[in-house]
Amino acid sequence: MLAPLASSKIRSDHLARPAIIYVRQSTLAQVREHTASTARQYDLVRRARELGWPPEAITVIDQDQGRSGASAAGRDGFQALVAEVGLGHAGAVLSLEASRLARASSDWYRLLELCALTETLVVDEDGVYDPGQYDDRLLLGFKGTMSEAELHWLRARLLGGKLEKARQGTLRVKLPTGLVYDPAGRVVLDPDEAVQAAIQLVFALFEDAGSALAVVRHFAAQCLQIPTRHWGGARNGELRWEPLRHGRVLTILHDPAYAGAYVYGRTRTRTQLLPGEALRLKGRTRQVAPEAWPIVLRDAHPGYISWEQFLRIQQRLDDNRTFRPEERRGAVREGAALLQGIVLCGRCGRRMAVRYLADGTRPCYDCTEVHTELAGSTCQSIRGDGVDVAVARSFLEALQPAELTVALAALDDLEARAQQIDRQWQLRLEQARYEADLARRHFLAVEPEHRLVARSLEREWNAKLADVERLEREDATRPSSAAGLVSPEERQRILALAHDLPTVWQAATTTHAERKQLLRCLIKDVTLTKQTTTIHVAIRWQTESCTTLEVPRPPRSADLRRTDPAVIRRIAELAPNYTDRQIAARLNAEGRAPGLKGTFTADKVQWLRYKHAIPSGCPDGPLACPTGQRGDGRYSARAAATELNVSVSTIAAWCKVGRLDGIQTVPHGPWWIRLTPAIIATLRKPAQRHWARRASPDQGVS
Repeated sequence: MLAPLASSKIRSDHLARPAIIYVRQSTLAQVREHTASTARQYDLVRRARELGWPPEAITVIDQDQGRSGASAAGRDGFQALVAEVGLGHAGAVLSLEASRLARASSDWYRLLELCALTETLVVDEDGVYDPGQYDDRLLLGFKGTMSEAELHWLRARLLGGKLEKARQGTLRVKLPTGLVYDPAGRVVLDPDEAVQAAIQLVFALFEDAGSALAVVRHFAAQCLQIPTRHWGGARNGELRWEPLRHGRVLTILHDPAYAGAYVYGRTRTRTQLLPGEALRLKGRTRQVAPEAWPIVLRDAHPGYISWEQFLRIQQRLDDNRTFRPEERRGAVREGAALLQGIVLCGRCGRRMAVRYLADGTRPCYDCTEVHTELAGSTCQSIRGDGVDVAVARSFLEALQPAELTVALAALDDLEARAQQIDRQWQLRLEQARYEADLARRHFLAVEPEHRLVARSLEREWNAKLADVERLEREDATRPSSAAGLVSPEERQRILALAHDLPTVWQAATTTHAERKQLLRCLIKDVTLTKQTTTIHVAIRWQTESCTTLEVPRPPRSADLRRTDPAVIRRIAELAPNYTDRQIAARLNAEGRAPGLKGTFTADKVQWLRYKHAIPSGCPDGPLACPTGQRGDGRYSARAAATELNVSVSTIAAWCKVGRLDGIQTVPHGPWWIRLTPAIIATLRKPAQRHWARRASPDQGVS
């Protein structure tokens, strides 16, 4: 019955055009393993000959082997088939079933539409169909729909079984380095002690430093490496040691498997069309928030940390992020600002930024988000040195009851850290020496006649010996971890010093980062509000209790440059009886300083007198003394000449020879003479002599 129907649909115009056979397998594994299906598809050539097509008119398209039929993107063979059908160059399209041509209804119906327009037949194992006829097209549409639904059912069954195994914790997944499957399929800690020690050291260092980059820095300083165990492939199970990188630290810290938890669904993959590229679907994997993980089985296997410690690490990592800084404190930095990351604005509640003044050591806390984002004015700008001192004082006072416990814990941590580092180096050396000894035994076990094998084993033995020598050299030159250990005598001295924690806090060996790390252990945040004369400081502790302080506002820069009013009063006291130079000398001797620091000079004293309208009783110039006598009793040269009835030059001569007590503030300057009644009585002339002016030679005598 089928043969007459098929032959009635195949017309001479169909046989005049080529028959195209489409061959496809979804994956390369199917091409390699499902050879029977491939043979059945190639056998459609025989079916085409039986339907009347000559061998030279039969074309096989098989370049889509190993390509999925879920989309037409990337299937060059299918695109060529559609092009031939659209141009009317095909009399029939042969395939094993509808799923071989397309799994997507959009691609299937597009092909059927073109076949109907160009009067191209569709042939499969069940029969011959003419898409131009309603019944055949309806049947082909059902086949395409069922093919697409079949793909959905297959995927749903596979995913359902996968999810069920995941809910039971038996789904085999790739384990991070440090965890392996035992022969029974259970997850256990890596039997290599060096691997365990390296992973444990990462978590221990992060607990101390609170920063992933600090862990990397410590590994680099101690010449340590991190292991990587290969998963799958030819190198499955092989261990490789390499320098620790920042991304690797974050991967370790974010992995819940190290906390003994079995988690499924940490990532989600979505397909999307990318603009600007060829039409193809790409999968994009995104991280899922921990609270949205679909399957979490705690205590499913041994771990390196507890679940509570894992959650604490995630919270600290989230605090260290720079995204949305108003919600996160950020990692501890090296700067001098003690409240970096934990200081809030008391006016708007936003997190305040840190900048440093010109000297680079005095911090300033600024609330500039309104100015940066909305072009508004700066909310607050507060100098932080005084605030830091007040907060540190409160912190030390709160810490005093637990000082001894903190000191003991710190010493224990130092010793444990040093032992961990030494242990890891010992394990690395032990492993290298074992591999060298194993290579030696392999070399000695080979027959002498096998020279090629012996040479290869000898090279391997030499390479292992070189690795041992290199590790021993690095171990000898690396910074000694014994520096972290203390003798019993030193321990007693440190415990005694713990009673004086402020001394340790202020010590030059204590870094800014260490102070901030300690501060964050007790203080959650600090809120600052600038007031008229003080700064209101609200300290919120980790227990949610609050302590308030009032810190005096630091003087303004103008106030710092302004001379102390007590100095101005002192200048006013000295001005009637002393010169500016004498006043400067007295102020320097008294230990006083001008507003700009340094020492006083005559010019500075003169400027302060001018600024504060303080007259001088002892000026250096005679024009500033109309009476001719200063406050210290000295006369100008002209006033002294008038008193003694002599000329000014005579006064100058007497001063030079010491006949008069005269002084000059500068060389060749005016003279100031001290006259007493006895001196006046001795040197005063009865009358001042006036010498006649000498006439010039060409002037006659009258």
